[in-house]
Amino acid sequence: MSSNSNKRAPTTATQRLKQDYLRIKKDPVPYICAEPLPSNILEWHYVVRGPEMTPYEGGYYHGKLIFPREFPFKPPSIYMITPNGRFKCNTRLCLSITDFHPDTWNPAWSVSTILTGLLSFMVEKGPTLGSIETSDFTKRQLAAQSLVFNLKDKVFCELFPEVVEEIKQKQKAQDELSSRPQNLPLPDVVPDGEMHRGQNGLQLLNGHAPAAGPNLAGLPQANRHHGLLGGALANLFVIVGFAAFAYTVKYVLRSIAQE
Repeated sequence: MSSNSNKRAPTTATQRLKQDYLRIKKDPVPYICAEPLPSNILEWHYVVRGPEMTPYEGGYYHGKLIFPREFPFKPPSIYMITPNGRFKCNTRLCLSITDFHPDTWNPAWSVSTILTGLLSFMVEKGPTLGSIETSDFTKRQLAAQSLVFNLKDKVFCELFPEVVEEIKQKQKAQDELSSRPQNLPLPDVVPDGEMHRGQNGLQLLNGHAPAAGPNLAGLPQANRHHGLLGGALANLFVIVGFAAFAYTVKYVLRSIAQE
């Protein structure tokens, strides 16, 4: 930290914020990293990585904490800079851990405690001064847009070079995925009029099997069955005719004998 910042910030605030800085480096807050401005220890910037299974997943949310000269006896102000769909941008947020509620402030609360409380309130849906209502779809859109938005912020890039590199790697992976050609199976096509055999041995015309036609393979056997049936019927007619003729002759002879 520079000597100028020590002159502007009281000794108590400076010593306490230095302790909090060492603590947050040793025991980081989940999903959050924070850094003070090199020129002013009373202004800290933070980055929230959107937690999994929330509409903020995949997003990076940049904000800042402004500590009063009386810290830790008075609470800081909290701002969100990256559009997020939960809080207004560049507006003081009304939380129990901010300067909106000095009566509920506890001097024992550290920077880690403040950032943990911010994340907890962010993933909830309770309204407060400085919050906004948007759909989950809008929050997901803003999460995707946050990568490009933050890379345009000079302070963000200077304070969080590791996060910047992480974002660039994610953007590179997304670009490679979107530019990768879709390997769709091509149809089995040959020049018009040409034929070849498919996997099942059938001849294919222009890559397609010919339309199904009559089953010629069974035609001789069907004709043979039809011939046998016709012969049997003819024999039956002959027998019936002969029987009828014999009955008629018998009837005539009986009639003559009676006369």
